[in-house]
Amino acid sequence: MSAERLTYTDEVAKETGPLYGRLQKQYSPERWQTLAPYIHEINRLKKEKNAVILAHNYMTPDVFYGVGDVVGDSLMLAQKAAASDADIIIQCGVHFMAETSKILCPEKKVIIPDMEAGCSLAESITGEDVRRLKEQHPGIPVVSYVNTSADVKAESDVCCTSSNALKIVEALGREGHDTVIMTPDKYLAQNVAAQTDVKIIIWDGTCMVHERFTAEDVKKMRADYPGIFVLAHPECPPEVMAEADYAGSTAQMDDYIKEHQPARAVLYTECSMSDNIAAANPGVEMIGTCQMCPHMKRITLPKILKALRNEGPEVRIDAAIIERARRPIERMLALS
Repeated sequence: MSAERLTYTDEVAKETGPLYGRLQKQYSPERWQTLAPYIHEINRLKKEKNAVILAHNYMTPDVFYGVGDVVGDSLMLAQKAAASDADIIIQCGVHFMAETSKILCPEKKVIIPDMEAGCSLAESITGEDVRRLKEQHPGIPVVSYVNTSADVKAESDVCCTSSNALKIVEALGREGHDTVIMTPDKYLAQNVAAQTDVKIIIWDGTCMVHERFTAEDVKKMRADYPGIFVLAHPECPPEVMAEADYAGSTAQMDDYIKEHQPARAVLYTECSMSDNIAAANPGVEMIGTCQMCPHMKRITLPKILKALRNEGPEVRIDAAIIERARRPIERMLALS
């Protein structure tokens, strides 16, 4: 159904009015009237179909606040999906996130609104690449970021997130491993390596959003906005991290802003997260960077509605891969 066929009625206005009160800085009244009918219909239909919508921190505010039932970082979304009693999971994020949800709840129907919503980082490595790494470095454990495909996870020894990567590497060190392989993000690996004595063999992958940030960007931001508090994601280059006031995952950055309420802040990560944090923290002036992920932006309200109606496209993974890919995730949870 095209946008023109969804009408901004009095019922839609009444149901979505409180939400618009929260998002009026992000959307003009005219723009909101095109979005609100989708929000209203999606929220009606997901109840009818016993579906839960997972919205990653990088979704736009209309998706994040408008239809998201569970919001946060990719691993937390998958864990909450596994614990829900929903029959259908709608993954508003990118493909590897939908795969992770399927790995943790294989009995559920997992749908992604756009199958082409990929990830430059996840696509930088394959399961075959990991097998070759293990052949080249026998006996050395492979730590793979959750931002990887099911095939890569299935070949790995343990997964990590941006928030627990150091903890996982040091846990392996205590087990007697003086060297580990980290895939696929080279900057996350470099930032971990700077904090541990465990030697890290690094795969040359990057996130197309975070690799664009530079130390000069941070310095200019400080010059333009004196006193600004700078938060950076560990997928940024080490020189960016060195200039930041705080480094953390999307969840950790969100928690920091909520807890400390800096007067003015900037996030060196995907810029929709800044919009979402601004809506939740009106007392904090959020300055945009702004770097958008084109893959995340493929997920829109019209595509979510279409996916709900069609109950597809569905993410499918071979049962043997699911079983093998679950083990490194479970090991990560045990180690962290």
